[in-house]
Amino acid sequence: MGGKQLGFSDYEQTTAKKQTKREKFLAEMEAVVPWDALIALIEPTYPKTNKKGGRPPYPLATMLRIHLLQQWYSLSDPAMEEALIEVPTMCRFAGIDLISDRISDETTILTFRHLLEKHRLGEQILETVKAHLSNRGMTMRQGTIVDATLIAAPSSTKNKAGKRDKEMHQTKKGNQWYFGMKVHIGVDKDSGLIHSVVTTAANVHDLTPVAELLHGDEEVVYGDVGYQGIAKRPEMAAHSATFRVAMRPGKRQALPNTADGKLQDLIEAAKAHLRAKVEHPFRVIKQQFGYQKTRLRGLAKSRCKVNVLAALSNLFQARHQLLAAA
Repeated sequence: MGGKQLGFSDYEQTTAKKQTKREKFLAEMEAVVPWDALIALIEPTYPKTNKKGGRPPYPLATMLRIHLLQQWYSLSDPAMEEALIEVPTMCRFAGIDLISDRISDETTILTFRHLLEKHRLGEQILETVKAHLSNRGMTMRQGTIVDATLIAAPSSTKNKAGKRDKEMHQTKKGNQWYFGMKVHIGVDKDSGLIHSVVTTAANVHDLTPVAELLHGDEEVVYGDVGYQGIAKRPEMAAHSATFRVAMRPGKRQALPNTADGKLQDLIEAAKAHLRAKVEHPFRVIKQQFGYQKTRLRGLAKSRCKVNVLAALSNLFQARHQLLAAA
């Protein structure tokens, strides 16, 4: 953070006033994000000098912190620039001294995001965080729960191109039509942490990318009713895992009122209880971090963002264990 100022956590500890929710959250994230590993990952691609001359690039540590703030608070590039000007807590977290430092403008913030997208660093950020958690005893090996969620995309054609994003598609869920993309995740059955992510158009069936969501060491794979038939797919032939997929609701309701029928119902209830763990990271990403609609055009940009969000979701879910071990 440089010698000219206190670190974010140090600052928080020196203030006597009551800590706000934002300050508490950012102090926790300050402590659990593997800053050194992420900076080492990005540094080889980060420009050392300004090609156009003039001022040198902003410090990588500051740009990384700003990027993570954007994800946590679901801010557009212009809104992030404004927040750095208006919200002292965010400015301190980013390591910006308001008196002597320049504030990163929206173009600089956009350029940093494009750097991550260009070098596919979103996926590598997730891998770096997984390795960080694994080194602290949070391994993801025994079983996987698979699930998918829809993320809306702007359906309006009121834009420069006058068209909807051609990589996004519409799909029907229940009686409702949705336009956008689908985020598929593989989650560890014990910890509830994400170990794999696939991003597709909304009309891609949940079963299609399942092979990419498995790490191969699973003994058991859990899925909701949308994954019926998973064991029969050719790409699953190489997997020795047991597949425990939810029974169709109609079939479950029709179970006989016998000892065997009651046992079947108890098994379904147990499977549903276990599968509920996959909802936790989706709740963090969609509710805590506010990612319910994508602003980005094209799946490549969204893929980068979703991988970063998955990494941050894991750190958020594991924060109490990480803080206890610190």
